[in-house]
Amino acid sequence: MQRDLVQKAQRGDREAFSVLADAWVGRLYNLAQLLLSDGDLAEDAVQETLIVTWRDLRALRDPDRFDSWLHQILVRTVYRVAKSERRRIDRQRIVDSDVMSTAGAEGALADRDEIDRGFRRLTTEFRAVLVLHYYLGFSDGEAAEVLGVPAGTYKSRLHRATAAMRAELEADSRGSQRSATGAVR
Repeated sequence: MQRDLVQKAQRGDREAFSVLADAWVGRLYNLAQLLLSDGDLAEDAVQETLIVTWRDLRALRDPDRFDSWLHQILVRTVYRVAKSERRRIDRQRIVDSDVMSTAGAEGALADRDEIDRGFRRLTTEFRAVLVLHYYLGFSDGEAAEVLGVPAGTYKSRLHRATAAMRAELEADSRGSQRSATGAVR
């Protein structure tokens, strides 16, 4: 079904492309949102991705590779958007020093917030490899292809991204411990 739609869209069928875009827009937005941590930037990235996809669709040689090709376009677009909006992204990296310390559901929410803060402080490149690996479950080969890098480079980036995330979480944990210790005095 998707192959037929891709082939029709390659021949200029706007209706077929519209069906493809409708099927993918939600997933593209979710991925862009994870990578950019900003809804407005994610919308811009998805819109630009769909424009580039329509413009360059005829160059796609294998319609069965549409999914991978679309992810490649989105990741490149996210990199461009992140680079052009660096000032906004830097503002998002400011760490909120208030960490909830209650148990139960609130504790789980605090953990999630801590992970989110750590994730936001990572570079877009590191976020991309973590999302492709942990969120989308891509194999090393698939993720390397989406990013347009050799598999060894992807594995190296994944290792560095994981270490950077771990360091961010540890730094956040040390900061919250200092805040709690300072409050007791």
